[in-house]
Amino acid sequence: MVFHNGSAQIGEERRTASADTGADRPEAVQPHWNLDAVVAGLKLSRDVSHNIRHRGRLRPPPAREAIARAIQGFAAALFPAHYGVSGLTGETIDYYVGATLNEALTRLSEQVARSLPFSLQEDRSEAEFRRQAFEITSAFAAELPAIRGLLVSDLHAAYDGDPAATGYSEILLVYPGLTAILHHRFAHALQRLGAGFLARFISDIAHSRTGIDIHPGAQIGGSFFIDHGTGVVIGETAVIGQRVRLYQAVTLGARSFPTDEHGALIEGQPRHPVIEDDVVIYAGATVLGRVTIGRGSSIGGNVWLTHSVPPGSHITQAQTRSSGGEGTIQPVPQRPGASS
Repeated sequence: MVFHNGSAQIGEERRTASADTGADRPEAVQPHWNLDAVVAGLKLSRDVSHNIRHRGRLRPPPAREAIARAIQGFAAALFPAHYGVSGLTGETIDYYVGATLNEALTRLSEQVARSLPFSLQEDRSEAEFRRQAFEITSAFAAELPAIRGLLVSDLHAAYDGDPAATGYSEILLVYPGLTAILHHRFAHALQRLGAGFLARFISDIAHSRTGIDIHPGAQIGGSFFIDHGTGVVIGETAVIGQRVRLYQAVTLGARSFPTDEHGALIEGQPRHPVIEDDVVIYAGATVLGRVTIGRGSSIGGNVWLTHSVPPGSHITQAQTRSSGGEGTIQPVPQRPGASS
């Protein structure tokens, strides 16, 4: 009796499951997707009519997750007490750093090799791509001590510039500005070494994590601090000096894009601002074009600026409105400690 009841229950469960998938529907109501035709149409689009593959070849692109893991490894190697494993001691820390670096560099070299076919103009063999990837990764490894020095200067700038900061650990672990500049220091080094396509992956990973968009080509000096950070955009050819501070929603962008005689965009031309040393740019300000913000200047919140200003300037919305956005604005006296 128990056996028959159990069989009936099992049969009911199977009928319920099949109803969800449509498996026991009459053949007349089964959907017909005509997949052979759809697959053939997609193949024609991929291979002929809308082929967007680099040089028309099927290549595996870099793996975003692997790049993110490599960056995590480099962060742990540079700041093992904060990003590394727990329980490290003076006797084990160097071993941990070495093992972590080896794993991260191996992973990075593979991803650089996968990225090079997408950025180089000439085609090469797989062996040549791997050889160049090894050279780029080795050079990147040699720069890590200097990168750490820059990041420590950024860490000091964040602590000195934010009275809400309780210590370096808080900044390293929870400040989006520090996370963004950490990724940028790695990405910028790889960009300079010839791995620009992979560097864009790193900047996009930082963008998705922090809301801060820094092109890896941007040149950023030491002691750099982005407070709050959400919505900050820094363009490819921007040049930022020492001890510069930005607040949320600041844009250092291009005003126009140079083209050649055929109307095609000319890549790499300087088109973003130059920010000299000791400049502060407050929330929501937009600075466009190849203009220079002189040393020691402050740009007030929500200012729209498309021309250069001399050193020591203090620019407010009222000034930019009265000048019509053109011409040179002379420095404005300001009491010590005041902000625009």
